[in-house]
Amino acid sequence: MTDRDDTLRREPDGPDPTAPTPQPPVVPTRGFDAGPPPGPRPGPPSRPAPWPPVRPAPPSGPWPPHHPAEPDTASLAAQPGSYAERIRPADLVPVRKPTPQRGWRRALYAASFGLINLGPSPAERRLAALEAAVRAPLRGHFKIGVMGKGGVGKTTVSACIGSVFAELRQDDRVVAVDADTAFGKLGSRVDPRAQGSFWELAGDQHLETFADVRNRVGSNAAGLFVLAGEATPARRRVLDPAIYREATSRLDRHFTISIIDCSSTMDAPVTQEALRDLDALVVVSSPWVDGAAAAGQTLDWLAARGLNGLLHRTIVVLNDSDGHADKKTKTVLAQQFSGHGQLIVEVPFDGNLRPGGVIEGTGGLSPAARGKFLEICAALAAHFPNATR
Repeated sequence: MTDRDDTLRREPDGPDPTAPTPQPPVVPTRGFDAGPPPGPRPGPPSRPAPWPPVRPAPPSGPWPPHHPAEPDTASLAAQPGSYAERIRPADLVPVRKPTPQRGWRRALYAASFGLINLGPSPAERRLAALEAAVRAPLRGHFKIGVMGKGGVGKTTVSACIGSVFAELRQDDRVVAVDADTAFGKLGSRVDPRAQGSFWELAGDQHLETFADVRNRVGSNAAGLFVLAGEATPARRRVLDPAIYREATSRLDRHFTISIIDCSSTMDAPVTQEALRDLDALVVVSSPWVDGAAAAGQTLDWLAARGLNGLLHRTIVVLNDSDGHADKKTKTVLAQQFSGHGQLIVEVPFDGNLRPGGVIEGTGGLSPAARGKFLEICAALAAHFPNATR
């Protein structure tokens, strides 16, 4: 047996101190820079990790139901509810400037083919504001009485006021009623062909529709209807309060605004009957001392009978029917009436109203006269009953 075989049979008693110490294998690193050799790096001392927050234990019973936060109802109400409501055409479409209708502004607008638009003049804007006031909302019926001494233009003022309302309030029916027992001429100023009167209207028992009433009243081109008085003096039927009440009650079923041309006699029974349901009053005076004195007596008569509410809704019209009134007299009379709290409107002379023909509307009036009648109607419309009062 050889020495090599003896070596294989012997059991090693321990590690050979002369053998080299084995080194751990080197693991290759990845990437372009392997970095520093592994091992501890110098740095600040490490801190212990913080303890996790302690949460309270849930109650022993069941969890309460989850309630989401309620939205702010006030902020939601202030915002539109849909995308369509958020889109406002007024913010996107430019507002078109109104064009002038008369005067040199209109001529300049036409000459520049609409490129130069200075807008309406102050006078036009004022007339537009008056017309808007006349078109104010009206709830129910409204009756306007017109009084004055004979010869001051009471009937003419009645026809002009009614024509303004008829032109500007085409959705309403407007009627003028001739309640002057001294053979009033209102029918001839509005529609001379009107055949009906108080007696025919009150005596007809088959008036059910507006078409039935339409056959008993006349009308002008402005759309103002008229119930005429006694047509021929030969018949001489005297209007009494019962006939007046029956006829006007039938008109109230179909007409919204009524203009009552009252008698110049305040103590007449029909006049007192008409005063019972008037909503406003127009007292017509001439711009002279005698006409103004009669108008003052009318106002005193109303105050003496306790009609203070109607007195506050009364307008005094200084009507220059012949064009001979001087400016000083009109100014003094206006100051005297306005000193008692009455609204005063001075209507200038208009040659189109002087001959006493048919008043077809306000288109034929002078701009100054039409503007004054607009003032009167706007002041009357301020007393309209509406839903906001």
